[in-house]
Amino acid sequence: MLVQAYGQEEFEVNRVHRESRGSFAAELRSARLKGLYAPLISGLEALGLLLVVGLGTWELKNGRLSIGGLLVFVTYLSQVYSPIRRMGRLGNTVASANASAERVIEFLDQRPSIVETANPIAIERADGQIAFDSVQFRYPGAKKRALSDLTFSIRSGETLALVGPSGAGKSTIAKVLLRFYDPEAGRVLLDGHDIRDLSLRSLRDNVAVVLQETLVFDGTVRDNIGYGRRAATEHEIVAAAKAADAHEFVLALPDGYDTVVGQKGRLLSGGQRQRLAIARAMIRDAPILLLDEPTTGLDADSAERILGPLRRLMTGRATIIISHNLLSVREATMILVLEDGRITARGTHAELLAGSETYARLYQRHHHDEAATA
Repeated sequence: MLVQAYGQEEFEVNRVHRESRGSFAAELRSARLKGLYAPLISGLEALGLLLVVGLGTWELKNGRLSIGGLLVFVTYLSQVYSPIRRMGRLGNTVASANASAERVIEFLDQRPSIVETANPIAIERADGQIAFDSVQFRYPGAKKRALSDLTFSIRSGETLALVGPSGAGKSTIAKVLLRFYDPEAGRVLLDGHDIRDLSLRSLRDNVAVVLQETLVFDGTVRDNIGYGRRAATEHEIVAAAKAADAHEFVLALPDGYDTVVGQKGRLLSGGQRQRLAIARAMIRDAPILLLDEPTTGLDADSAERILGPLRRLMTGRATIIISHNLLSVREATMILVLEDGRITARGTHAELLAGSETYARLYQRHHHDEAATA
């Protein structure tokens, strides 16, 4: 589709021809080498056999060798050539295997940057109290910090919104909370425990995620919703779909909950994929909810339709919502305005409108965009 949309058919055809010609030339060189060496090796084998027969005949004529001995020697000699040929091919096989082994060993030598402590703490269900304590973070190889001296907290039932321009560090906070990366300074606490002291399983089992890029697998609707909790029953899957406002459109699909949605959910619309993701988060029933741009890429009607399921999902949980769309975060308990990895302002929607130029400017921009769309 992208090739056709940008009119690059001729370029792609030429690229395929170029790569095909390179592959053909390599195969042709290989065939020529085989055609050269195979007759040469066969000729050397025949020459060796003729020399042995000639020498044996000379010895037989002089009475120093019997005809039986000559026949046995020639028979043994013919049996030697095959192992020698295999040894020659073995050298090529070893060289190829050595190159492959180097890549495998290089992969096996890699160690994850995130490792658990010797005796990690396992918690069943967290209360949902999260605290960032003077957190600083820099991506590997980056010169500039993505997060600088970040301090905030959130409790169960509260909603924390992270807003700011692109590159401000909003999604980085989510990655650090899920411990995809560890901070270079400061601590992230869950119920008073440093998350580095927790087992990765218990940390991530307590977080439900709805990402900016809606991840839908090439499986059935049931599989995609049940991925949030593998032991979920059919009744729980249907209940989660109903709560996410997905049950009706699922029943309208050709095979209902057994419909295969295709790679990346290509058979579904953007709003339908997002509602499946919400149902997956609902069935997980985690005390912490992380929403990363949940309405991105949706039109106004679709975005408005998922707000109801999102509110139901957020009820009773510690929720962190990341959004460029300030119209979707007005009800948050606390809003943090980030710029260059720092918190430049914090407060409620009304407080920030009155006290933060950055927030007021972003809000007015989105407000005008909404008015223009309407």
